[in-house]
Amino acid sequence: MNRLANEKSAYLQHASHQKIDWYPWSEEAFERAEKENKPVFLSSGAIWCHWCHVMARECFEDDEVAKLLNEYFIPVKLDRDQRPDIDRRYQQALAAMGVSGGWPLSMFLTHDKKPFYGGTYFPPDESFGRPGFKAILLAISRLYREKKDEAIGYGEKYIEFLKNQVTVSGEGFDKSMLDEAEEKMLSGMDRLHGGFGSAPKFAMSGALEFLIHRYSFRKDEALGNAIKKTLTSMADGGIHDQLGGGFHRYSTDMTWTIPHFEKMADDNAWFLRNYIDAYCTFGDNYFKEVAEGIIAFLRRELSHPDGGFYASQDADVTPDDEGGYFLWRDEAFKSLLTDEEYKVLSLYFLHQQGAMRHDASKMVLHIAQGTGELAKQLDMAEKEVKEILLSGKQRLLKEREKRQKPIIDRAMYTSLNGMLISAFLKAYRALGDESVKEFAIMSLNRISKANVLDGKLFHSEGVEAFLDDYVNFIDALISAYEVSGDKNYLDQADLYMGQCVGKFRDKKDGGFFDTEGEVIGMRLKGVEDTPHPSANSTGIMCLIKLSLMLGRDEYMRYAESALTHFALVARAIGIHGGYYFCALNAYFHMMKLDVHALQL
Repeated sequence: MNRLANEKSAYLQHASHQKIDWYPWSEEAFERAEKENKPVFLSSGAIWCHWCHVMARECFEDDEVAKLLNEYFIPVKLDRDQRPDIDRRYQQALAAMGVSGGWPLSMFLTHDKKPFYGGTYFPPDESFGRPGFKAILLAISRLYREKKDEAIGYGEKYIEFLKNQVTVSGEGFDKSMLDEAEEKMLSGMDRLHGGFGSAPKFAMSGALEFLIHRYSFRKDEALGNAIKKTLTSMADGGIHDQLGGGFHRYSTDMTWTIPHFEKMADDNAWFLRNYIDAYCTFGDNYFKEVAEGIIAFLRRELSHPDGGFYASQDADVTPDDEGGYFLWRDEAFKSLLTDEEYKVLSLYFLHQQGAMRHDASKMVLHIAQGTGELAKQLDMAEKEVKEILLSGKQRLLKEREKRQKPIIDRAMYTSLNGMLISAFLKAYRALGDESVKEFAIMSLNRISKANVLDGKLFHSEGVEAFLDDYVNFIDALISAYEVSGDKNYLDQADLYMGQCVGKFRDKKDGGFFDTEGEVIGMRLKGVEDTPHPSANSTGIMCLIKLSLMLGRDEYMRYAESALTHFALVARAIGIHGGYYFCALNAYFHMMKLDVHALQL
């Protein structure tokens, strides 16, 4: 066992049995690096990450790699969900090095935390055009011993570059930006398969919410069809868990068929919002069913019975069988289903396009034709087809529940809970299900106790809250006030917004920094959805709501300065600034409803 055995993070504990002398992120590790004149090797990842598990098995559990890391480096392991602030900065450094980001993040640092070389997944030996990790360790160690000044110079250059990445303030904003954003987003939509761009495909929920709101405002048929095409394609695809409900993180292809199999709290919070908005807007019961499936998944897998939401479900049980828990073979369908169920469900769910690369006999379930078309093909009534599908799906899910499940990260982060509480309360308003509201309020109360100490908000135990935590917690409090009318929730939202403004607001240029103080020598400020809506955009939305609810003019001024500050960059990034345009739309169109008692 190494130093990680007593850490609270499931990801760090997962590496505690390795022969590597891992440190958690700590000053002790960097002090030792300075004392022993060694570089730091930082591995940042998460318990849900498939390639993190692959690199762990291939490299970190290899005796030769462990020996090289222990002899020539100070190894540090970071949970990117527990410390998103640190991971975010090194991901940006990796981008500055010309390397695409992702996890695991493999970064080499000087003793004062400056990055001088990095990458993501490395195989132990050179393969598929990727350099071998053992060779990299030897080369970096030699560089640090023989040309340490060069490594330090690289590190200083990257840090200075990141510090100078300041958002250029806009000259102002106006309503025309909404039309411009809608046009730009629509031009980037895949009209054949739905969604934005090509593979890999993320839902980009902020952009979808903006487009749904725009359709509600002016009922443009082409816009409505594009939205429905995207939401239906995602719901029919393998990115949607056809048996258990909820969505995987993203699709590796253009058609939403083969996903990356991790299931994340933040993704499912925003999928739920999108499908609830679509159900309310279009009245399509399919969207309602998908939303109810997300709720069922979250209650079954990603929440505590007494309230509170967990962070994620791992992609795999073992890295050798990617997504294996969610996959099915034709013979399994035959052995488990009745003849009638097999005839219907095999045609509905099993298609060659869903075959996995590592084992073509295993398939991702996805829908290639609707129940009406299937009924015609089988010469059956559509009602009968739907009944058979329901019984067959229940049988398959019951059998799947017997399999060993991927690990659940039971950390309860404030930011993720805020997103899900708000989403549940939005769902309650549309569905009228009291149990959904009750669980959301129960979760809000639990997080208010667990992650607040002496009036101070925390991201998780021992980790002070980031901007993301504040704005999503505030949004949850506002949502609770909206459904309950309990002014205590509104007062708390006002209290925490006051703290948020004091801790994070850029008083000079507007907008919010991501951290209260400098982390690795810098504070960052952005408006890009990643892919869930950015903290700044959520913060602007909360400022607008609270200004209208409380009559606080200063909140509206803060919102206006942030909208101005981010206007140019939001215009440039289009769908990646989707929730900024939701906030801009709210600024121009959000209505305040006052209820007064009639005196007779």
